Amino acid sequence: MVPHPPSAILNFLSHHHMENAVATSPWKIIVAFGLVYLFWGSTYLGIGIAVEKIPPATVCAVRFLIAGILMLAYCAATGRRVRFPALQLSHFAAVGILLLMGGNLTLAYAEQIVPTGLAALLVAVTPLWFLVLDSLLLGDHHIAKMGKVGLLIGILGLIVLIWPDLKHTNTLGKRELWWSLALPLGSLSWAFGSVLSKKWQSAAAHPFSAIAWQMVFAGVANLLFALAFERHASVQWTARGIGATLYLVVCGSWIGYTAYIWLLQHAPTSKVSTYAYVNPVVAVFLGWLVLHERIDRYILMGSAIIVASVILVTSAKVSSSHPTPELAKPASS
Repeated sequence: MVPHPPSAILNFLSHHHMENAVATSPWKIIVAFGLVYLFWGSTYLGIGIAVEKIPPATVCAVRFLIAGILMLAYCAATGRRVRFPALQLSHFAAVGILLLMGGNLTLAYAEQIVPTGLAALLVAVTPLWFLVLDSLLLGDHHIAKMGKVGLLIGILGLIVLIWPDLKHTNTLGKRELWWSLALPLGSLSWAFGSVLSKKWQSAAAHPFSAIAWQMVFAGVANLLFALAFERHASVQWTARGIGATLYLVVCGSWIGYTAYIWLLQHAPTSKVSTYAYVNPVVAVFLGWLVLHERIDRYILMGSAIIVASVILVTSAKVSSSHPTPELAKPASS
């Protein structure tokens, strides 16, 4: 039996959700960051276990349809608005598909080949994509020279991470290399969806209603993909796979994703994106502990370079083309 969305977490984040970011309590922001850091770091392991016997798109479809439909029912039962105009629903669909299909489905497929810890490290370039999209596509911000240097260092870190696969000539090495290269593209989709989520946020839509619709649309898109491309794939609904999928529903979607979308509305995007270089630490440790994945010198060197580059970029001065009131920052920043 699938549990209802954890109401304590939802109520905690929904309290005074209409407040502006300046008035948001710093400790709420800290707790939300902690939820994203901890639970999303563990979802790499959850995805890796779930796709062992269940095709990736099927996992994503089941995960997001269960999470989205139950959360939508929760919103309706608690009096939150769940009906929206077609334009707003199209925004939810675009954000949900970019985040939870373009980002998560790519990751799920990659983790069939790429170790969970390495996958998390490759996704650590996400904060770099955030600033590139802000600067080049949306035109909202301009990155200082130090940030551009950080972008180049981040690319160097990626090369170090995948260097062993660049030297491989066997089939497994080539497959791991291609999926390693696909992961930064998946993180680009994730970053673009996140930027649009912040750009399209509306006071008329409760964050949980928006999140629920995003997951429903993503679930439907993943289901259509599964029906089109995974019809003949073998599926084994083992207790291990089902347990991992339910863990992703509760801890990845209801808790982690909800805290993430809430943070996007209450903290600067560049600060929120720092989850991408905290999660790998959790993922690498859990991958080593549970799945006995390797930790070699390339992973250590590459991860150190990527973390340094992301810190360099996120700490660089970012000028805004459209000055707005300063958003609240975590007390620790």
